[in-house]
Amino acid sequence: MATKKQNKKQEKIKKVKIKKPKKEISSLESPETTKRKKLAERGLMLDVFTPIKCPKCKTSLLSSLLCNVEVDYCPKCLGLWFEEEELRWAKDEKDKNLKWLDIDLWKDQTKFKLSYGIRICPSCRVPLYEVYYGKSGIIVDVCNLCHGIWLDRGEFIKIINWLKGKADYEIINNYIKNLFEEFAEIFIGPETLREEILDFLTILKLLNYKFAVQHPAISKIISQLPK
Repeated sequence: MATKKQNKKQEKIKKVKIKKPKKEISSLESPETTKRKKLAERGLMLDVFTPIKCPKCKTSLLSSLLCNVEVDYCPKCLGLWFEEEELRWAKDEKDKNLKWLDIDLWKDQTKFKLSYGIRICPSCRVPLYEVYYGKSGIIVDVCNLCHGIWLDRGEFIKIINWLKGKADYEIINNYIKNLFEEFAEIFIGPETLREEILDFLTILKLLNYKFAVQHPAISKIISQLPK
């Protein structure tokens, strides 16, 4: 027979709750982490919590926001990293009337040339491919796995200069200016890109409607490269 003292001890033991280790509570989840989680769910990323690095100078990338599209940039070299989903979000119904997009840049599949690159995809940790187009002299680095696009600062300027020489830049500039004023978006990002916000938006549209749609053709060329 258990004594009264033994019964009281058993009751106390039952009331004692086992304390579970506290989970680490982080601050607000960064946009970069949210994006990387989505890619991890698709099996396109090795490590969700490792900060993504600049393919050129290995600095951690930061985020900028334009027209509700988040783009990662390097604070050191000002290179830009565009993810496939981000470019998809940049599409707008009003863009159907963009007649100025009918320019010979990333338009003709036969003018694409590719080679193995030495840079690493910030998201997938696999080598990027260098994509050349005709005689434009413009080089874009692309990941064949996640379809992310890396654009050097020098290539950013080269695209704008190419447009000024080959296309009716005034029409392009006016359209982008009106589009930006209509949305009245606040640009979050480096001061240099803030000063070139119309050029930044122009390149965003070009990558969206001219380059990203060529991924199937680019992937086919990559598959034919010598191993």
